[in-house]
Amino acid sequence: MNKNNQIPMQVTPLNSALPLRNASFNTLTEALEYAAKGDTGYNFYDGRGDLSSVLSYKELRVEAKLLAGKLLGLGCRRGTRVAIVAETDPMFHRFFFACQYAGFIPVALPAGFQIGARKAYVEQLERMLDSCGADLAVAPESHIGFLKQAVERLNLVKAGTPEEFDSLSKTNISMQPLDENDIAYLQYTSGSTRFPRGVEISQNAVMTNLRDIAVHGLRISESDRMVSWLPLYHDMGLVAFVLLPLGSQLSADYLSPRTFGMRPRLWLKLISQNRGTISSSPPFGYALCAKRLRLTDQDRYDLSSWRVACVGAERIHPEPLRQFSHVLKAANFDAKAFVACYGMAECALAISFEELDVGITSIQVDKDSMSREGLVKPLHDKDADGLNSLTFVDCGKILPSFEMAIRDDAGNDLPDYQCGRICLRGPSVMTGYFQNPTATDESLSKEGWLDTGDIGYRVGENVIVTARRKDVIIVNGRNIWPHDLEYLAETLPGVRFGNVSAFSFADDAGSDQVVMVVESRESNPAKVRSLINELSGLISKNFGMACHIDLVPPRTLPRTSSGKLSRSKAKQDFLARLEVIDNDTQVISANA
Repeated sequence: MNKNNQIPMQVTPLNSALPLRNASFNTLTEALEYAAKGDTGYNFYDGRGDLSSVLSYKELRVEAKLLAGKLLGLGCRRGTRVAIVAETDPMFHRFFFACQYAGFIPVALPAGFQIGARKAYVEQLERMLDSCGADLAVAPESHIGFLKQAVERLNLVKAGTPEEFDSLSKTNISMQPLDENDIAYLQYTSGSTRFPRGVEISQNAVMTNLRDIAVHGLRISESDRMVSWLPLYHDMGLVAFVLLPLGSQLSADYLSPRTFGMRPRLWLKLISQNRGTISSSPPFGYALCAKRLRLTDQDRYDLSSWRVACVGAERIHPEPLRQFSHVLKAANFDAKAFVACYGMAECALAISFEELDVGITSIQVDKDSMSREGLVKPLHDKDADGLNSLTFVDCGKILPSFEMAIRDDAGNDLPDYQCGRICLRGPSVMTGYFQNPTATDESLSKEGWLDTGDIGYRVGENVIVTARRKDVIIVNGRNIWPHDLEYLAETLPGVRFGNVSAFSFADDAGSDQVVMVVESRESNPAKVRSLINELSGLISKNFGMACHIDLVPPRTLPRTSSGKLSRSKAKQDFLARLEVIDNDTQVISANA
């Protein structure tokens, strides 16, 4: 008993006591109606790792329907957009599914912001609210001040806290839940901070993707339990750890991204104590965890239950994963649990998965052939070194509902082992960018083919992602992948994984300048110069080109709403610092 003489909260159990149905439903409300017959649900943990809230699917069904009736009483039309500041809290799930029952479209807005960037965060919220045409908006008490500022110039029907919406009177208007042809939700892409693009995902699209993930990607069974710290406003956090466990009647355990950032070891603790089997992270999450671990920590955890550790990113580098598995081997983490995957919001979430129980498959290819022709020539280990090779990770076989094509800039299909634009077609592909026909036409053909914006190559039905097209650096006709430049910096002492951004820009003479912005705590002028010279030498040796190194203080590099570094914003910030380009095209920045 607790001090208030109440029965202590209990986490929802492993088994739902229902026959497993892996997302075999037409809509999200159908999935919830079925899951609510069982015993599983969502569990929320606080900054100390203690259980703070429990929301079973049974309770969620009751509370979502009650809230839906209150939302309908506001007189909004069917299809009204409801913006939800997506803190890791039961309120998000309640409002998301209340929209499903009311026939409204939920829109998850970011809940994270960088210290000192409050004004930018408010402006981001305002742009997203305006872009989606929201009539209703809700934020927890921690974020309501920001939301109220963001809606000052907008004409919303109501914006408030969950408690303000809960205090509304229930209406007798009959509910008409969203059907399989309706939009299920709008998902803002992680880079959509300045020019928001809300991805339209239909009920049919998300349910198809959930089935693909559950059956073919993860092979979910009744004995699975999911654990996550990912933000709920990101596609991986929302689809993989809110909608997927519901669709497969699994329990899910949550830490907030803020808690993970401060105490990443709690992630491992939660997996260990609750016997979690499925959890995911971008590479930087595994790197952060490995960095914060002590040797004595290994005895605290038993990670033998963790059978699927998904790794998703625009391009996956294997080194931080090796470090993670090495540090946690004594805690029974199996490196074969790593599953490389590829996905994006425009396809609900997942596009491909590597086979289970094989771990990360690294591929070394000839650097010169790749850079000059986009032709992939695999190398044997004895022929590969840092000077003549590049390393990529196989993201596995595309899910069965997709067609894939690799195309050149003229739209011609390319053969295996030839880099080009990754294009996809299938029922999980978005219907478009909400109220943005220009952006939709740029990405989605009339035949239904989505140009993902990614560069990669195929080997049969497997896809290997090499870069975002907009990020590729072109020097003297060679394609340079920014990840490879960034990885060189990360091999040096004092440079942290994920704290480097490489890009290029055209100077006044039209020449391409390559820049690498590196976060560093080093302040000694001699050591600063030594680090710059060492890194410049490495780049010259490995890539045969000059690169300006811009050392900046920690927390300078901008990140997207999902926590990834934003190269485009890093480039904007660098150009803002730029003072002069001398006759030798040597870039000199304001802080050099």
